[in-house]
Amino acid sequence: AMTTLDKLGGQLSFADLLKRPVLLLAFGFGSGLSPKAPGTVGTVVGVILFLLMKDLTMLQYSVTVLVMALIGIPICSAASNYLGVHDHGGIVWDEIVGYLITMAFLPSGMVWILAGFIGFRLFDILKPWPICVLDQRVSGGLGIMLDDIVAAMIAGGGLWLLSLNV
Repeated sequence: AMTTLDKLGGQLSFADLLKRPVLLLAFGFGSGLSPKAPGTVGTVVGVILFLLMKDLTMLQYSVTVLVMALIGIPICSAASNYLGVHDHGGIVWDEIVGYLITMAFLPSGMVWILAGFIGFRLFDILKPWPICVLDQRVSGGLGIMLDDIVAAMIAGGGLWLLSLNV
């Protein structure tokens, strides 16, 4: 069966994203179109959003990230269904939210912004247990979001423990 992605020649353009707002969000405002390391480029969008959100109270930050995580489930699901590909590499909403979750644990400062970036990407890419189990067994939008949320909690929690001893 031909997927929408096949019909588009396997490539999406920024124009395609603008036609479908859910794709624009799923693809991290276009960052997921990066031909190399779209997940990492998507995480950079997470860094930018974090810098824009750093003056929020912990409650405001937590509620914002929770809402982003919850709306990420139908966003990733819709994008995945539309493209006909489960967890297409260009879907980076999960990376954006994952980075923001990682940062919720950490002190302020550029060192922690960078440590959060590296820590989150390592756990997201390497997918150690239990992340790999979630990645393989949970499907749809929830599956796309869940492995990154767990990767973020492990990375953020580990870095938080480190921050207590620095």
